[in-house]
Amino acid sequence: MLTTLLVLFIVGYLAIALEHPLRVDKTASALLLGMLMWVIYAMGAESVVPVVSADGFRHFMETHPGLESKSLHEQALQYVLNVDIVEHLGDIMQTLLFLIGAMTIVEMVDVHGGFRVITDHINTRDKRKLLWIISFVTFFMSAILDNLTTTIVMLMLLRKLITQKEERWLYAGMIIIAANSGGAWSPIGDITTIMLWVSGNITAPALLSFVLVPSLVSMLVPLVIISSKLKGELPPRDVVVEKNSFITSGQRATMFYLGVGGLIFVPVFKSITHLPPFIGMLFVLGALWVFTEIFYNSKMLEQAKELRLPKVISRVDMPSILFFLGILMAVAVLQSTGILSDIAAYLDKEIHNVYWIGLVLGVLSAIVDNVPLVAGVMGMYPVADPAAVGYAANFVIDGTFWELMSYCAGVGGSILIIGSAAGVIVMGLEKISFGWYMKKFTWVALLGYLAGAGVYALEKLIFC
Repeated sequence: MLTTLLVLFIVGYLAIALEHPLRVDKTASALLLGMLMWVIYAMGAESVVPVVSADGFRHFMETHPGLESKSLHEQALQYVLNVDIVEHLGDIMQTLLFLIGAMTIVEMVDVHGGFRVITDHINTRDKRKLLWIISFVTFFMSAILDNLTTTIVMLMLLRKLITQKEERWLYAGMIIIAANSGGAWSPIGDITTIMLWVSGNITAPALLSFVLVPSLVSMLVPLVIISSKLKGELPPRDVVVEKNSFITSGQRATMFYLGVGGLIFVPVFKSITHLPPFIGMLFVLGALWVFTEIFYNSKMLEQAKELRLPKVISRVDMPSILFFLGILMAVAVLQSTGILSDIAAYLDKEIHNVYWIGLVLGVLSAIVDNVPLVAGVMGMYPVADPAAVGYAANFVIDGTFWELMSYCAGVGGSILIIGSAAGVIVMGLEKISFGWYMKKFTWVALLGYLAGAGVYALEKLIFC
């Protein structure tokens, strides 16, 4: 059965990676994969549960004496239903609820034109200066917002400033790198960093202390190289009048600062209350919802119907949420059946170096989706006891491995255009080809990735 599950996962993974040639949405493949794997696991539970989860299964039977007269299959099935599924779904839902809250807040800011608070201040015509400004704005925006939203906002700005296609592609390529690098050092940045933070593998202070500078270096190296290819100034562009013009600049700024301030508040909320991050995110969403209801009730704006949160939430990318659900449930089966722990044991035996393991996984994240990759790694390497020493100490909360995983999984996705959500959206909107990006950006992204990893190793050597 274990071989069947592993083969099925690889086939499902290929279907996800080849969604465009197959013309089957990756969400459909992920959901089918995740649910089918649980069906197979449940059908053969009696051959796995008593071996892989011996202690847990023994405790379960002691607390459920009514199952003693049942067959081994029924006993193992009840363990899967009442322990495995419940525990994994609880962890997964924390991540999904956090994402739903964050995506809704971002949409709320976007429909009010709040991001113009940033984009309206970018008015330089110098090509190199513009590239540096856009890259740094993207870097810090993606640390607060999700990479997908940041990329879309910056692409909208590019289309207003640059008409020449291939020149605009150079800026778009740097947006991919800056978005991925920026999301790697923030607990609310990249989805993979969110997963590590929500699950308690890493904390916000550790990310800021050890991952921020390497992430910045991973952007600066490609930025210096690409900016050397740009010369001269851009022609002036006409100002575009946007929809929802009845919203004043003050109202746009209010929504921007409330939304972004709320997102920044979530890590503070967690450190104060010690509650899961999704509670803080939903708390912020509730507060913003109440504010907008009171505001529009007092204004009685007929045009505001489309701006109220019940309408805005319908714009949230639910296929992405379902994709995460499907792939994380599939990875949960690999974890429950002991497949991931076997892979971890193999890596430990053959490589036994967290830096090399991290670098390899980072490069792999450019080829395959980094969400299931990180989910799989989290299942392969449980958080070690704080008292762990030697090699195991790399896997404690804020251990070297988790910091390196946050960096490598986020930044490594820039090596290929299909390696990240930012790359995929640029590929779709700007029609950049896989080959063009590989020729122009893969090597510079790889240089930045390795340079940042080197800086991280140097930090550890000096400060730890």
